[in-house]
Amino acid sequence: MQLLSEHAQSFLSRLAVCSWSLQPAYPASLVRQLRELGVQRVQLDLDPLREHPAAWSTLSAVLAEAGVTVVSGMFRAVGEDYSSLESIRRTGGLLPNGTWKANWDHLQITVKNAQQLGLDIVMTHAGFLPHDPADPVFETMIARMRQVARLCADHGLMLCCETGQESAASLAAFLDHLSEPNVAVNFDPANMLLYHNGDPIAALQTLGQHVKSCHLKDANVPRVPGTWGEEVPLGAGQVDWPAFFTTMAEIRFPGFFCVEREAGHHRGSDIASGLGFIKNLLGC
Repeated sequence: MQLLSEHAQSFLSRLAVCSWSLQPAYPASLVRQLRELGVQRVQLDLDPLREHPAAWSTLSAVLAEAGVTVVSGMFRAVGEDYSSLESIRRTGGLLPNGTWKANWDHLQITVKNAQQLGLDIVMTHAGFLPHDPADPVFETMIARMRQVARLCADHGLMLCCETGQESAASLAAFLDHLSEPNVAVNFDPANMLLYHNGDPIAALQTLGQHVKSCHLKDANVPRVPGTWGEEVPLGAGQVDWPAFFTTMAEIRFPGFFCVEREAGHHRGSDIASGLGFIKNLLGC
């Protein structure tokens, strides 16, 4: 606990909120909700800037006036179906041939938007990443990830793959084989539980220096094998948060802690209670 207390103030100064958890329709709505939460840092959903440019054209000015900092960005792959584990394996990320061209076309716009916002990091679910070079889709995923990584590098961006859809060891093996210097990990401990892909703390220790971004989200493992786990409000699930933050201190995590809530009908209040939980845990 001493190590945790030594890093508590630094961690608190790096708290942020994921914009898509708040589901804002336009920049002023995002600012209002962040103000209500008492947070001035956000991980930004970049898709609305591409999908609804008119509604989001004032974003930079509105955020600057409110003193809100965008710490990183997120984008989604086209056509993802999260209704089941099987459907996300089939439709998720960069692998499906039927959506690859659309994904690549969208990325041309997204990286420019991220660059204009002055971002250093963008993250996404790349899809289920094979770690075995003998897997028939291995080379396809390597080629597409390399293409996206180099597009990001050309715009001064680090690309972070979110955890959960494979074990930490599989993700590390894939990244080692990919060997692109601007590809890293956005670590989400809850996703490790939702996908039932190993203990989050052990996973964090395995990925170590690959981790450059993270989500604060909580969950319980699936009750029925082969199904989703349950996302729950931060502090109400099975993530060992004292161990999580202690491990973050041990690996000298340099990034921001972005609170995410993707389920439930009271996301704003759930995020508020989650922020309170983290502040209490860290002694403030």
